[in-house]
Amino acid sequence: MSDFKIFKKMRLKTKKIKLISIVILFIFSSCNNETTPYNTDEDTGSKPLTNELINFDHFNHLYKEITLNNTNVGIIHIYSEYPNYTYAIEPSEGFTCVDDVSRAIIMLSNYVEVFGNNEIASEKIKNLTEFILQMQNQNGYFNNFLWNDFSINTTYQTSVAEMNWWSFRALWALETAYPHLIKDTEMTDRIRLAIEKLVANIKRDLDTNNTNTEYINTIELPTWLPEKSAADQSAILILGFLKNYIRTGNNDVKTMINRLAMGIMLMQKGTAEKYPFGAFLSHENLWHAWGNSQAYALLKAGQEFNNPDYIDRAYLEIENLYPKLLKNGFSEAFWIQKLGANYIETDKNTYPQIAYGIRPMLWAASEAYQHSNDKNHLEIAHELAQWISGENDANRAIYSPNTGICFDGITGPNEVNKNSGAESTLETLLMLIEIERLK
Repeated sequence: MSDFKIFKKMRLKTKKIKLISIVILFIFSSCNNETTPYNTDEDTGSKPLTNELINFDHFNHLYKEITLNNTNVGIIHIYSEYPNYTYAIEPSEGFTCVDDVSRAIIMLSNYVEVFGNNEIASEKIKNLTEFILQMQNQNGYFNNFLWNDFSINTTYQTSVAEMNWWSFRALWALETAYPHLIKDTEMTDRIRLAIEKLVANIKRDLDTNNTNTEYINTIELPTWLPEKSAADQSAILILGFLKNYIRTGNNDVKTMINRLAMGIMLMQKGTAEKYPFGAFLSHENLWHAWGNSQAYALLKAGQEFNNPDYIDRAYLEIENLYPKLLKNGFSEAFWIQKLGANYIETDKNTYPQIAYGIRPMLWAASEAYQHSNDKNHLEIAHELAQWISGENDANRAIYSPNTGICFDGITGPNEVNKNSGAESTLETLLMLIEIERLK
């Protein structure tokens, strides 16, 4: 029996510091001993970020500074391929993107919150924020990808400047970066202007005053969220809007947050006893693990607006769906249909399982514990954290503390994708930092 299986049977300790310390010990003592096949700071253009508890070597490898529009900016290479973890480019998209640079800003901001002010982290936040600002299209939304000749990809479907994931994540990242750059008045003025343009667009293009619903595969869905029922995108938008509301006090933004939250709650199906056990659907009749931030967003909004309904609905998914996934095996996605008074599963994908599918659940469970002080929430967070340590279908550590590499996912029983790109690296670092926050 592995160390992790023995640990899983141990009784949960009542003191959170002791519990999380044990989790960290197992994460860092049981990972594989692969070595990093590159000089981690040879092409970053700046000093590498370091920490004695979390290995940033691979992040430093992915981070680089370039000149874009005659301006120094920070970027994150999207793809890093096994065995030498060389960079790669997606031929239809590019080599870096707003989505992953935004993730990096949020990760570094969380790092500073947990570990304290850090000059290198702050400089990287500034450089990465400059990249986001340079990627704003004249229409107010953001293009997502940059080609390897440093021209902006304005035409591919995942890079068009429109109301979509990357524009919402840019809002979240810019609002997150703002307080870290408050002494740089020139940059904060530009951040405010960029956000004002973006928020004005979203107010114009997202009809949150609409109250209509529609039925797809017998399931009632809202029509006022992005793409009518994209609760996953709505959660990211709420997280950006919340920071905007806290900074500006804009009541129109608060109203939009509440309407988005109402739509997300309509996307919640099942009960504590009945399938799918309080799952927040992602879009139409689909639930997918990646980007499943609805519970976390409702918890944050519920606390900010003193709305216990938002919090209780988040708890419903955390306390019922997550334990089922931990017990019965994670899913990449499933589709449901209503049959009479109940919901049934019509299709399911088990793989790939990725860090971006685990981190949102870990964040939600962690946030729930910080609000409730309920040890059950802490135990769920602890169980989810062990996915990167070897409690997974591959039966091996996904993250290596010796290199900072996090594999891109589990592709089947005992099978992993050994590439280590930006998304997996950043989502894993977000998990590790969150575990430290709970200590």
